[in-house]
Amino acid sequence: MTATDYDLFVIGGGSGGVRAARIAAGYGAKVGIAECDRFGGTCVIRGCVPKKLLVYASRFGDEFEDARGFGWSVGETGFDWATLIANKDREIARLERIYESNLKAKGVTTFAVRARLDGPGVVALSDATRIKARTILIATGGHPSRYGDIPGAAHIVTSNEIFELKALPKRIVVCGGGYIAVEFASIFAGLGVETTLMHRGAKILRGFDEELRDGLMEALAARGIALRMEAVLEGVAECPGGFNLALRGGEAIETDLVLSAIGREPATHDLGLETAGVRTGPRGQIIVDGYSETSAPGVYAVGDVTDRVNLTPVAIREGHAFADTVFGKRPVKVDHSLVPTAVFTTPELATVGLSEEAARAQGFELDLYKARFRPLRNTLSGRDERMFMKLVVDAATDRVLGCHVIGPDAAEMVQMAAIALHLGARKADFDATVALHPSAAEEFVTMREKWVAP
Repeated sequence: MTATDYDLFVIGGGSGGVRAARIAAGYGAKVGIAECDRFGGTCVIRGCVPKKLLVYASRFGDEFEDARGFGWSVGETGFDWATLIANKDREIARLERIYESNLKAKGVTTFAVRARLDGPGVVALSDATRIKARTILIATGGHPSRYGDIPGAAHIVTSNEIFELKALPKRIVVCGGGYIAVEFASIFAGLGVETTLMHRGAKILRGFDEELRDGLMEALAARGIALRMEAVLEGVAECPGGFNLALRGGEAIETDLVLSAIGREPATHDLGLETAGVRTGPRGQIIVDGYSETSAPGVYAVGDVTDRVNLTPVAIREGHAFADTVFGKRPVKVDHSLVPTAVFTTPELATVGLSEEAARAQGFELDLYKARFRPLRNTLSGRDERMFMKLVVDAATDRVLGCHVIGPDAAEMVQMAAIALHLGARKADFDATVALHPSAAEEFVTMREKWVAP
């Protein structure tokens, strides 16, 4: 048993924890960080980054098809899953090394072990080391929710395992209706897999603007994804060549692979939170104040483990703000409003600000501006897919409250639109901006007529 004093000890080596450790060390703090899996966390190892690489892979089929309309003769094409996964693994390993080397460059001591609280100001490591720390930050993130109470649940894979598949299935059923579910349904469909998206709700993407939800469902269906809404999985059984899925109501589906993407939960199990008096909420999330401090003095938490806004850039911002506040002596609160987000389906969806429904619920009288059109590229390719854009505007002040897009490069557009919304841009400011022609994004500054309900 050893004891070491640290100004800050971080439990969790994902995006939020690593950022906090690096910034705190930059302020002169003595920092240690423990990660029991791989540095980089969900986003880098089995989340945003590898997912986006698979998204790119899934879109090349469209590129080959569309090329003919532009005069290119495309020969025989083929796809090899094993090559994609091997190349993905190599890139992820490179990023993991960068994360760890950046920590060491800042003088942060890294521990490749599991850590848990063991009373106020004490962290116990799985190698029997005991750490004394003036400040402790919990940044353990989240983990996939699982079907734990249905027959055959052991046959179902999650987003943790999906990146390690040895072979591409011919058929897949994706269960869920959030970001992860719709993105993987789109990826596998793009790679030629017979894909079913099964969700217990009536629509995908709860909380998004209703027109975005409807528009994306139409687009995914047009791309051949079988949408099974209001369907409840009750059991999975092996059958010759795959699995048989039993649905509520007696219906059955056969498939080669079942992916559960029914949500994520804060990773707070066996962290010893009770030993330090850290309060948690109904989902196991750690309750924090505006400065990310928990109910236990000197113990903080950032990222998905707090279940506030569960996005990697938000965890990074929270980790940085924590370090500024505690070690930079410059109190910083993270603004969780106007956070841009994207869903990397094909077509892509992105949004920032309020949906029409959320704005009305807050009492705003609205002016709506919409555009639905065929992108220029699709004219020669022959692809019939449309883009959709929508601005939600406060009728009283002309301030733009929300910006929503479905179509190619939606995420790139919304990232820039988010800056305008943070600055309080009015619709008149959009109108006064010269259009960049020819581009899809110019529609944001050329929409002039208010939408009127038929």
